[in-house]
Amino acid sequence: MPHAVSRRAALLGAAATSGSLLFAGGNAGAQQKPSELRVGITTFLSGPASVFGVPARQAADLLFEEINRAGGIGGIPVRPFYVDEGPGTDHLVGEYRRLVQNEGVHIIFASISSGSCLACTPLSDEMRKTTLLWDCGTQRIFEEGKHPYAFRTQGYGTPEILAPLLYLLKTKPDFRTLAVINQDYAWGRDSWELWKAGMDALKPGVRVVAELFPRFNSTDFSTEITRMLALRPDVILSTSWGGELVTLIRQASERRLLDRSTFVLPVAEASLQQLGRAMPQGHVIGARGDHWNNHPKPKDPARFQRFVDSYRQRHNEYPIYPCHHMAQAIAAMQAGFARAIEAKGGGWPNDQELANAFRGLTFDSPTSTITLREDGQGLEDQIVGLSSFTDRFPFAVPKDMVIFPAAMVSTPVGQKSVDWLKTLKPDMLAQVPAPIAG
Repeated sequence: MPHAVSRRAALLGAAATSGSLLFAGGNAGAQQKPSELRVGITTFLSGPASVFGVPARQAADLLFEEINRAGGIGGIPVRPFYVDEGPGTDHLVGEYRRLVQNEGVHIIFASISSGSCLACTPLSDEMRKTTLLWDCGTQRIFEEGKHPYAFRTQGYGTPEILAPLLYLLKTKPDFRTLAVINQDYAWGRDSWELWKAGMDALKPGVRVVAELFPRFNSTDFSTEITRMLALRPDVILSTSWGGELVTLIRQASERRLLDRSTFVLPVAEASLQQLGRAMPQGHVIGARGDHWNNHPKPKDPARFQRFVDSYRQRHNEYPIYPCHHMAQAIAAMQAGFARAIEAKGGGWPNDQELANAFRGLTFDSPTSTITLREDGQGLEDQIVGLSSFTDRFPFAVPKDMVIFPAAMVSTPVGQKSVDWLKTLKPDMLAQVPAPIAG
């Protein structure tokens, strides 16, 4: 989804080395440059969500090292300042202020939790600090207000839910009953509302046999599985993630629930390495974007493979989607600074000039091109497929993949997602692209 990074970097006067994972800027020759480019990054370093947050930090460290070896951004070395989201939003708000007022960061990456993003985005307005929303999925941020200093460098909940729904309707259209097992907090409730609105519009008459919301951080799903075995729904939706998804799938697989119902798992990618062979074949899986390790046609195959291999060599595991989202935010930061420096004739941008550079920015990721709309929302393609096994990976990966164009599955600017989903027509299914072999 990005583009123009290499061209922008060239304008800064530095060429990316052949081993670089992301392109880096060179010397812009501007006055009053800082001695280092300070980047504040909020991510989960403790608690259940650290299974997402720690890999993302690892990816950031890897990429910043590459950037600095290639000359930095605008000739300035990058220095990250990490903040743990684990203690909660009150803590995070205080840390955001500290990063700006005490550490003097030039830009902030926030956050994994939708609650964190909802808390930080108004602070970007108040403190006039460019903030890249690098992973959170809530659709509310840009649908409920304008935020001139905030930009999301990846997709969000609506396309991440709509794409798996369209895939299910296209590939397994005859289902009549459905149940949901989602975590009982904002993401679980909101994602079900999005799915229900889209499903009712695109396939009226599906009977919802159960809406189950086990408490957050549950470790025993025996009650829910017993009920599903009795009800025998054609489809079971779960947008659960992390350890809870792993536990749910393992317990459901042991009792053969996945042999009786088709599961739709929009956030499954990050858990598949942990599940290994416990994730059966033939279920609909998503990745919150288009960055599967077996991507059928990445925009820059060499760059994509270099990132995957470098991360795997250092950490003995494949990068998961938060790693790719972090890489996208870093690529956007490079392109944004390049654009701002160019607009200033080589000078170093102030906060307003930097924010202006991100509006409408297009930049390259290893897999595609991302554009930041006028409202700040990034347009990221979505890959969905059926879980399968190959000789290449010791865990499930998708086959019969469909790449959904971002514009097709994203709510138009100025509209609210639930309202827009209710207007969809079944003939939308004719627009679904053909599957691609992985």
